[in-house]
Amino acid sequence: MQGTINNRDAFLNDIANRLGRERKTYVKRPNWAYNPQEEVLKGASVDELLEVLKTQCTKVHTKLIVTTKEKLQETLVNSIETVGGGPIVTWKDKRFEEFGLGKLLKEDFPKSNVDVFEWNAALGKENIVKAEKANVGITISEITLAESGTVVLYSGKDRGRTISFLPTNSIVIVPKSTIVPRMTQAAKILREKIKNGEQVPSCINYITGPSNSADIELNLVVGVHGPVKMTYIVVEDL
Repeated sequence: MQGTINNRDAFLNDIANRLGRERKTYVKRPNWAYNPQEEVLKGASVDELLEVLKTQCTKVHTKLIVTTKEKLQETLVNSIETVGGGPIVTWKDKRFEEFGLGKLLKEDFPKSNVDVFEWNAALGKENIVKAEKANVGITISEITLAESGTVVLYSGKDRGRTISFLPTNSIVIVPKSTIVPRMTQAAKILREKIKNGEQVPSCINYITGPSNSADIELNLVVGVHGPVKMTYIVVEDL
């Protein structure tokens, strides 16, 4: 339901008057003389960015596996077994089918008595309960930042954000085509979506490895307020 804003112009004009200045209705984009953010990893190929991502993942306590579409199912099964199996929670996302994981998640795992729960908006808070009890949460990266080892997840009606941080272990499917140098490019992608009139999620999550905290005496503890282990599975999709 869309709300209505009343007396906005009068309110803003009053503030400008009290500040003793003319009210601005737009902001002119400045032309910066230098743009150092554009120079980081400038011209790097996707393969070179993947190598940067691999190195960064070793620094943020994240396991990275590179696989093909053909071997993705096997790789995912092995990754799940490595962290102790189910219960599993996933987004309701057609891309799982496109990556050949639909049958595995909906039929094969249940036959093996592994509980797999797909996010269902109609169930409300029950989704959160399922995510909280799950051992593994599986999501898909929209944009992947090589420099920082960050995956970008779009939340939505069928993509609950709790799937990425309530389960003990998080597995993120990373299409190789999503890898970009850094936050600079991610911001450009989002800005273009808005410029083109596309719907941008109200909640966009930037996740860099498992939960980390060094609040107490600067001693690093992993998994305090999020997954204990994080795995990125990079899929060759180019």
